[in-house]
Amino acid sequence: MKIFDNLHAFLWNNPTANNANTYLINGVKKILIDPGHYHLMNHIRQGLSELSMTLEDIDLVIITHAHSDHIEGIEAFLNTSTLIAVNKKDMAPLQGITHRLVHANGTIDPIINLFLDEGDLQVGDMKFQVIHSPGHSPGSICLYWPENKVLFTGDVVFNQGIGRTDLHGGDGSLLKQSIVRLSKLDVEYLLPGHGPIVMGTENVKRNFQDIESMWFGYL
Repeated sequence: MKIFDNLHAFLWNNPTANNANTYLINGVKKILIDPGHYHLMNHIRQGLSELSMTLEDIDLVIITHAHSDHIEGIEAFLNTSTLIAVNKKDMAPLQGITHRLVHANGTIDPIINLFLDEGDLQVGDMKFQVIHSPGHSPGSICLYWPENKVLFTGDVVFNQGIGRTDLHGGDGSLLKQSIVRLSKLDVEYLLPGHGPIVMGTENVKRNFQDIESMWFGYL
């Protein structure tokens, strides 16, 4: 799905399997956000093929959080030049993903190249803001692209929903704080880790308002 010229979405629409939405920023540097489960990547490969690309063309993979349905696909980038980025506070969940990435002593293969800290991120000629957004997981991050008013929210915020907090490291109070902070950004495209995209500034604002009224009482 083309969102605009340099931004594409590979949405996961199969309700029988849990896999993440994946996004491609096709600029001077090619960025893939959340490749999902390793065995459920055919739609990504097909989407890239339609753009005359392969996984080997990806320069950087950004992981919004290290749950298996978002990060397991990094296996597809073993033995490539692709850089993999994740927040360091989410390194612990990686230990349950695959023996091919995690050794018996707990160390991670050097496929994890970059730790995403709060602050500015320059990739080629593109400028982003990494926003540490804990609550769903300790190291959840959202990625804001100010130039195009795009917010990649992972599993922090969905269309009419929020990320669960009952998994290891979840915290409802922190999730609420993260959502309030994100709601103050100027966003035209809200791109969640699951479910449909929210487009249009007013629709995004309304979505945050609806989330506050529907869900904050449970956090």
